[in-house]
Amino acid sequence: MSRHIGIVECSSEGAALCYRTICLEAEPLMGMHAHPQITLHNFCLADYMKLIQPRADWKQLAELMLRSADALQRAGADFVITPDNTIHQALPHVLPRSPLPWLHIAEEVGREARRQRYTTLGITGTKYLVNGPVYPEKLKQMEIEYVLPSREQQENINNIIFNELVRGEQRLESLFYFQQVIERLKSSGCDAVVLGCTELPLLVGNEESPLPVLDSTRILARAALKYALD
Repeated sequence: MSRHIGIVECSSEGAALCYRTICLEAEPLMGMHAHPQITLHNFCLADYMKLIQPRADWKQLAELMLRSADALQRAGADFVITPDNTIHQALPHVLPRSPLPWLHIAEEVGREARRQRYTTLGITGTKYLVNGPVYPEKLKQMEIEYVLPSREQQENINNIIFNELVRGEQRLESLFYFQQVIERLKSSGCDAVVLGCTELPLLVGNEESPLPVLDSTRILARAALKYALD
C-alpha cells in the first residue's frame, strides 16, 4: 500500500516531468511497472498568469490552488505537491485552509543541499520566484547562504522560461546564456545552483552546468515518492 499523490499543475511541461519522474523512479522500489496512484488537477497556466502579472495577487492565486486541492481530495489523494516553484509564494494562504497536507519544494531542495553539504546556492527561476521569499525563508532556516542572478539576468531567464520552456522549446542559445549565468554564480562563491523553475531541468542538467545542479522538480518528485511509500 502507498499514499495517493496529488499534483497541482501550473505548467504542463513541468508537471509532466514531475509525474514521469515519480513513475520511473518508483519501479526499482515497488517492482516492475509499479508506482503509487497519482492524480493531477490543473487550471491552465493563463489562469495563473492573470494573477501574477502585472502585479501578483497571491491570495487570489491561493484560491485556485485550494480548488485543485479540493478536487484532488475528492479523487482520493492523501497529500499534495506542486512542482511549480513560483506559486509556492501563495502557500501561506493555502495551508491554513487546505483539506490535505503539502510538501514544500524549497524545503525539499534545502534538505538535499544539506545532505550534499552545499553551503552557498545560486537561485534561478522566474523573476517572481527569485525576488520572492520562497527560497530565502527556507534556506535561512537551514543556515544555507544564497546568491541571486543580476536583474538583467533574471529578466532574460524569465523570458526563456515563459517564451520557450513552457512551450516545450529548448534552444541552444538559451542553454549557452544560462551556462554563463551559472558561471557568474560560481565566481560569486556558489557551490551548487538551484534550478528553481519546473522547466529549467529540461534545458540544463549536471552535464551542461558549470556547477552541480539541484533539480527542484525531480527533488520534489522523489520526496513525494518517499512520502507515499513511508
